[in-house]
Amino acid sequence: MGQAVFSRNDILPASRLATSTPAVAAEWSTAALAGRLAELSAAGAAATLTLAFSLVLDAQQRGEPAVWITTTGSSFFPPDAAAGGVDLDALVVVRVATAPQMFRVADRLARSGGFGLLVLDLGDRAHMPAPAQTRLAALAAHHGLLLLCLTRKDDAAPSLGSLISLRAAAVREDRGDGRFACTAQVLKDKRRGPGWSHTELCRGPDGLR
Repeated sequence: MGQAVFSRNDILPASRLATSTPAVAAEWSTAALAGRLAELSAAGAAATLTLAFSLVLDAQQRGEPAVWITTTGSSFFPPDAAAGGVDLDALVVVRVATAPQMFRVADRLARSGGFGLLVLDLGDRAHMPAPAQTRLAALAAHHGLLLLCLTRKDDAAPSLGSLISLRAAAVREDRGDGRFACTAQVLKDKRRGPGWSHTELCRGPDGLR
């Protein structure tokens, strides 16, 4: 079993303030993204975890159970997630050895209909076979849940596949005084079209640059 690598360089705790318009801010929520297979990506240290945990927090505040699925070789840094308001006791975390196992776990959990958000932290060189996309996209639509895949790649790289309903790039901008603007820039959106974005102003953990 691999040793967990806890990342602090792209998760920011509390003091979130949505700086997009209320209409756009409402779009980055589990309610607005329900029923979709989505992808959030970035290359290197960015705001991927921050924006993903924003959705986890939103799901919890709505009373919808959330699950975080990752590999045995990596994980988020729990104290920073808790500092951002996430209830770690209520967050189900599943760690498996390989991506195919992640898809099988996500399939089983989605079929239960008991969750509002499933996050799959796929990491580098992520690949989701077409059959897995088909099953998970159908389950997300059927049960009205958001299935969010986290990947590490640049904006020019293609999305996981044609069945990804929304893809956003996570961008982090240092605003000084320990504040960071974390933006989801939507590159693909089958419902409303690309080009919109959602920004949250966050306080970074000590030592973050």
